[in-house]
Amino acid sequence: MQYHLISEYLAAIREAKDNLDKLSHLVPVLDKYGEPYRSSGAFAVVFKMKDEQTGKCYALKCFTEEQEGRAEAYRQIAEELEFVDSPYITSVKYLEEELFVDSNCEDEEFPVLLMDWIEGETMETYVAANYTDNHAMSMLCYRFCKMAAWLRSQSFDHGDIKPDNIMVRPDGTLTLVDYDGMFVPAMKGQKSPTVGTKDFSHPLRTIDDFDETIDDFALASIALSLKAISLNPSLLDEYGASDRLLFSAADYIDLSKSETFTALQGLLADEEARTLLSMFLLASAKKNLSMCSFRLFGVQKPKEEEVWSTEVTDEDLKNAVEDEFGVKYSKDWKRLLKAPESLSGKYSIRKGVKVIGDVAFWGCKSLTNINIPNSVTTIGEQAFLGCESLVNINIPNSVTTIGDSAFAYCDSLTSINIPNSVTTIGEFAFWGCESLVNINIPNGVTTIGEYAFASCKSITNINIPNSITTIEDGAFCGCENLPSHIKSDIRQRFGEKVFHLW
Repeated sequence: MQYHLISEYLAAIREAKDNLDKLSHLVPVLDKYGEPYRSSGAFAVVFKMKDEQTGKCYALKCFTEEQEGRAEAYRQIAEELEFVDSPYITSVKYLEEELFVDSNCEDEEFPVLLMDWIEGETMETYVAANYTDNHAMSMLCYRFCKMAAWLRSQSFDHGDIKPDNIMVRPDGTLTLVDYDGMFVPAMKGQKSPTVGTKDFSHPLRTIDDFDETIDDFALASIALSLKAISLNPSLLDEYGASDRLLFSAADYIDLSKSETFTALQGLLADEEARTLLSMFLLASAKKNLSMCSFRLFGVQKPKEEEVWSTEVTDEDLKNAVEDEFGVKYSKDWKRLLKAPESLSGKYSIRKGVKVIGDVAFWGCKSLTNINIPNSVTTIGEQAFLGCESLVNINIPNSVTTIGDSAFAYCDSLTSINIPNSVTTIGEFAFWGCESLVNINIPNGVTTIGEYAFASCKSITNINIPNSITTIEDGAFCGCENLPSHIKSDIRQRFGEKVFHLW
């Protein structure tokens, strides 16, 4: 069978009511450009569809390449999963000759795979955005290990476990997607349609390895990597890559020569890291974990993350400890309370600090550079107000909130790179930063407060991502050098009020 180009499938889905057979009640969900929302991989394209009567969304998978035995495989997979009640697995239904596609192909009706639509993001995306957040990564490791233990207790296996095939829902729970390589008991004795993705697969795995243990090595590798990253996020910077975690296929071939494996041995003081490392070594030696219990994946659930206040009281200052520069911290070194106005030049905040307190650096007129560690989650109100010599600031990915007036009247600040982790930019946050030229607002910010960038006279470029739902009054008033086409786009989306003063 000759399969279609994605563009041909796109044309067919636009008229889904006329081109689908049993699923003609589904309509495509449209993206911001008015086209059917879709994502594509190596062998298929997936469209987001909706049943308008029930409001439920589905993933409709259309194949771009032939795979021998696919129809029978998915029939067996659907039968196996029909009575599996677990958030880790979604229902699947394979329909032959379901979608009519007008093209030059000999066949005109093509098979599709119908699955529940999983809201959220891939683990690959989630890790990239949250790897510096120790608590978030600890929770991800805990949830992954819970899923791994469950999967090892089942009679089936996924076949291609990797972060790109794991969805992280908004509530943090995990779901496996893409079942093309799945093994179910009815397939015993058959050849595997895949040997998995090399950076997550045992180096000696072949198509003859096709049973309920084929996921074991990937589960052990990913669990160990997630635990290691939660303990030391810098490991991902040093040894990771955008499409994998810590280990590469080359590492698996000879662990004695792997720099990654050597680095992980520095974490052996942690009991859970030792257990996961032992499982990984066993999976490496035996290609599976059949000799050990699935209960070894039972890591402890992380404690709820503490809430650190940015408010600084007289009692806090009275009990504070100081570093060699006279900067005051709480006794546990988790909160930076107050810097002396005489602080000048470059300053690095201590590692492990969670919050920069309200008005912490207010009036430090000779401060030129500040280095913020990736432990900080919140920059308090007026934290750097009036730091008129501050020309450079590094905001790490751990920061989620920039408080009201946090950088107001930082006259020398020329650019600011706001990380993906930030969701809220407070009122007056960058008010009066007259040298600020370029602002990069990431996709993840939802709210820009009142007068956040007011009187930033030098701004010539700013992007407003689709994630932003609210821009309060006066947010860009006085931005007189902002190009007209950018102003026009902002007006269309948020109204004239964002440019008005008072």
